Amino acid sequence: MAEVEADAGAVALGDLLLCGPSDDWVASLREVVPSAESAALLDGIEVGELSARGRIDALVALERHLAWVQAKQVEVLAAIAAQAEVAEGKVLEAGGSLSVVFAVSWDGAVEEVACALGLAHQTAAQRLKVASLLVGRHGQTLGLLGGGEITYMQARVLAEQLEVVDDDVAGRVEAVIVGKMPGMAVGQTRAALRRAVVRADPEGAELRHRRRARERRVQHYPQEDGMALFGAVLPAQQTALMEQAVDRRAGSYADDGRSIDQKRADALFDLVVNQPGSLGGSGGGRSGVVVQVTVPLDVLVGADGGPGELKGYGPIAGSQVRELAFAPGTVWRRLITEPETGLLVKTDPTSYRPTAETARHVIARDQYCAFPSCRVPAHRCDLDHVRPFDHEHPEQGGQTVPENLQPLCRRHHRLKTHHPGWRVRRDAHSGVAEWTAPTGHRYTNAPPVYRE
Repeated sequence: MAEVEADAGAVALGDLLLCGPSDDWVASLREVVPSAESAALLDGIEVGELSARGRIDALVALERHLAWVQAKQVEVLAAIAAQAEVAEGKVLEAGGSLSVVFAVSWDGAVEEVACALGLAHQTAAQRLKVASLLVGRHGQTLGLLGGGEITYMQARVLAEQLEVVDDDVAGRVEAVIVGKMPGMAVGQTRAALRRAVVRADPEGAELRHRRRARERRVQHYPQEDGMALFGAVLPAQQTALMEQAVDRRAGSYADDGRSIDQKRADALFDLVVNQPGSLGGSGGGRSGVVVQVTVPLDVLVGADGGPGELKGYGPIAGSQVRELAFAPGTVWRRLITEPETGLLVKTDPTSYRPTAETARHVIARDQYCAFPSCRVPAHRCDLDHVRPFDHEHPEQGGQTVPENLQPLCRRHHRLKTHHPGWRVRRDAHSGVAEWTAPTGHRYTNAPPVYRE
């Protein structure tokens, strides 16, 4: 049966080679199993010659081939991850030193994938993990992805949802879900998997919930146009109670033209900030609270409409800058920018530990970890000497000046210090740091320019 289907597909593809980019042609291309040969036909799609129906067929054909390419990428990522695991095992068996372990293992795959693809560390780690799971124990799902029957997001959801159960349970759940996935959206796939996992492993589900509850946290994500998303990862029952509290507060507001969404957002802010003992409530005050904004003087006084930089967020409008700058209790500190480059500049004494003023300067200058793919805020990083500090003869190099300092999160500080395969150098004039990976590939990271 499989041979007959393969032959039929080959004939259909051959017919497509002889036809033009009409609606019928695109509809046929939509049904072809993705392959290198069919991918070569995609360039023949002429959007302007298609009807509304034909454009939907073209969209689906492209999506199916995208899934085929992503399946190929999954195989490559899994091979990269497997190579790192094998190397680590060999080193540990041989009792290798810390530097040797770093040289051939220690998440080297994650770091270079992050740099090569321009991803955050966590995103790269997630891509590698999902690839390993799909190749290692979800061959049926990977086959659907390669055939363009499901999307990468569906395959990722299955791998992540079933990661928490053992191979036997994962196999049983996949066998139940895999036949349904081609007809499901991503959200439906996720919901079906959650139900199936709880049914298959109810005791494990309870234990996992208790563990996740211990990992509850607040999250803050910058968004466009001077906005940000602020929230928390909490047990579902707590979020239900919080939503009721927000709705009650929003319902108490007068009918003043605000939409219900605006009122709910304002209610959440009021419940957190405008309460006794909070930042803005009575009896609270602003002591111990620091909001850092870096802004040119002409923007600060309103003579220029340019942006400022809000620590932990990025560029904000001049009006937002001035609202923070002239709020009660604001403390101003002067930082200087170099007129030609727009980079923050500062010179401080040379000692191993930077002074508080130097540290503030480097943190404000770079804003984030200096590793190319990392976005850990600089104030949560170590201040690393790019050129190692010479404790015996500080005057001979590696001085504690801003030009030789960079913020590195603890992970990437350890990587630079202990992994002999990773090297970094920093251009003192431009501030650009160039990192060289064990594979020889080079990746750069530049500090923000405050005046462009």
